[in-house]
Amino acid sequence: MDNKLQNLYRECIQELNNIGIDMQNKQQIGTIEIKLSNRSKKRYGICKQEEPDEATRYIEKIGRKRLIKYQRYKKHKIEISTWVMQLNKDIIKNTIIHELIHCIPNCNNHGKEFKKYANYINKNLGYTIKTTGNKREDYQKSNLEYQEEADYKYKIKCKNCGQEFYRKRISKNFTQKYRCGKCGGKLEKNTCIKLINVV
Repeated sequence: MDNKLQNLYRECIQELNNIGIDMQNKQQIGTIEIKLSNRSKKRYGICKQEEPDEATRYIEKIGRKRLIKYQRYKKHKIEISTWVMQLNKDIIKNTIIHELIHCIPNCNNHGKEFKKYANYINKNLGYTIKTTGNKREDYQKSNLEYQEEADYKYKIKCKNCGQEFYRKRISKNFTQKYRCGKCGGKLEKNTCIKLINVV
């Protein structure tokens, strides 16, 4: 499975290079390692940033807090969840490229720069990179049976498009703070008495 990941990673690097995004430019991007992770059953992948470039340091003020942030990091460690590797090839590559975007300066969150690169890649390579994934849809596209975890406490539903997702924990003001990732509609929460496996 690790060989499969490394091969798909090389394909993604080449595809990005073909549209002018050089992920092998160590001066600009830094070094990138990629490996599989067994830890997360929900997360598709993660890009861990290391060795911040002090020359790109800045302070962001949020209310009374001051946060030290960096625009660029010299080392990136990407982990792709093992469950993702059973999905269709295009979904795996979509995940890898999502994490590769986080290696680009100013893209270590899902802000404007991340979205700019995601839109450019989607337009030129035909991917569907978004800030979040939909595990149920990706299992269906891969012709695999999807089973919802049975220990969620909350069911969240979009009032506009009807999309549903589940959470074990949520903050008090969750429905005021967040909107649907699909359509931007308002969310409503319900408590799950007992959730059985859903296909």
